Amino acid sequence: MQPTLIYDTTLRDGTQGENITFSALEKLSIAERLDDFGVHYIEGGWPGSNPRDKQFFEIARRVEFKNARIAAFGATRKPGTPADQDPNLKALLESACQAVTIFGKSWDLHVTRIMDNTLEENLAMIRDSVAYLTSQGREVIYDAEHFFDGFKANGAYALQTVTAACHAGAAFIVLCDTNGGSLPFEIEAAIAALQVHLARQGPACAAARLGIHAHNDCGLAVANSIAAVRSGAVMVHGTINGYGERCGNADLTSIVPILCTKLDTPCVSPQNLKKIRKLSRFVSETANMTPLNSRPFVGESAFAHKGGIHVSAVMKSPCAYEHLAPETVGNHRRVLVSDLSGRSNVTYKARELGLELGANGFDSQKIVDEIKRLEQEGYQFDVAEGSFKILLEKFTEQYTPLFELESFRVTIEKDKERPCSAHATIKIRVGDQAEITAAEGNGPVSALDNALRKALDKFYPDLDHMRLVDFKVRVIDGRDGTAARVRVFIQSRDQDRVWSTIGVSEDIIEASWHALADSFQYKLAKEAAYADTEREAG
Repeated sequence: MQPTLIYDTTLRDGTQGENITFSALEKLSIAERLDDFGVHYIEGGWPGSNPRDKQFFEIARRVEFKNARIAAFGATRKPGTPADQDPNLKALLESACQAVTIFGKSWDLHVTRIMDNTLEENLAMIRDSVAYLTSQGREVIYDAEHFFDGFKANGAYALQTVTAACHAGAAFIVLCDTNGGSLPFEIEAAIAALQVHLARQGPACAAARLGIHAHNDCGLAVANSIAAVRSGAVMVHGTINGYGERCGNADLTSIVPILCTKLDTPCVSPQNLKKIRKLSRFVSETANMTPLNSRPFVGESAFAHKGGIHVSAVMKSPCAYEHLAPETVGNHRRVLVSDLSGRSNVTYKARELGLELGANGFDSQKIVDEIKRLEQEGYQFDVAEGSFKILLEKFTEQYTPLFELESFRVTIEKDKERPCSAHATIKIRVGDQAEITAAEGNGPVSALDNALRKALDKFYPDLDHMRLVDFKVRVIDGRDGTAARVRVFIQSRDQDRVWSTIGVSEDIIEASWHALADSFQYKLAKEAAYADTEREAG
């Protein structure tokens, strides 16, 4: 099969997802990372719709992209308006993009009932718009919006709309499953019918290059995209992490690895494929969205093993429970430890962490027994690898704390006029030096977090990029009422990693402190290990 072209629409369709927005400079940063990854087309936005997208195109034209063409997005001309006088088409040309993507209606319902237009005028809008942009030297990518729904409702007319774009000179015809309701076999059947139809329309249409633009409302956007490629599509539209309106768009972090490793259609180089996990994290960081652990290929759990039998097999032959080497996509294998674990889990995990087992009278079985006892008390180490690393180091007497708590005090104030305010005072010790600081916060844990950061800043000034991204409290057994034991789960992240820690206590503040302290200890230990490696290399 021939290589497939990747068309990224994270900067336009992706921003239609809830809680996702990018500034013009953030869009540029993402575009540069997409270009470095090897994406062929980057849809920058709709220049005629808002000032931010217009600003992006103004700054993007001053950047030299190595691999990607920047595409501007818009609609066909308005009904009754000549193409050369249409403001939307003018904005596309003013963007200075050599590639422009315009969408037109394929579904007669949208033409007659939504737009209150005629079928004939809609065909003219498609022809005129594509022909005009082509005459201005632009590579035109035509998005056949609602093509698959239109094909089901009125197949003859849907095929006519595509024919109009082909005869007008569109470089690509992209078939859109806009509502995300199609199934893979429906995608294949519609493309097969379209190919037969185009072959009868003359050489220009017979040579048309097809693409796919799938939405994920049935959870099938990736499957539908792959079905389209197998049926002859040479361009795939999608977004990083599947961001997009409603249930999202086709997720390129799944599509690209599948094309490269399963279908032998290398859309990026093997070297660039290893960057896809970092690309995924960069986009989620820029969007301020917590990464989805279960996301295929790039998620934290994509290559995680918990069952003891699974881990034992993976230690002998990874392919026993892995369909792909995690390093292929820049990921890594993880072994989880819980009360379901066997000795293989602990042995593997210790090796991964660079820890010696068997020292000080602790072997893997004794550690398994201790983990099961702690989980009976409420700990849950399979979701808190940061705390597990520290626990394992303590078991084997290899733990060196980067700071120690002397004391803390947390106060909450509330009166009838003002909302609650939290204040924390903390005293820590680093080596033979002590530090006392105070801070406010939006709640007691936030105040503790802020106070600890202030105290640590004197000794470890590189904590600016670390922040708490999730905080959960669970009552382990509610029969004791307000005296029940609680489990606090904290997830933290920096520019490169996401890690989780846990604390358990009858007191929610103490449980929160244990999880919070473990999070900082884990981060600082990682930084110290990296610094040691750099010194040895230097």
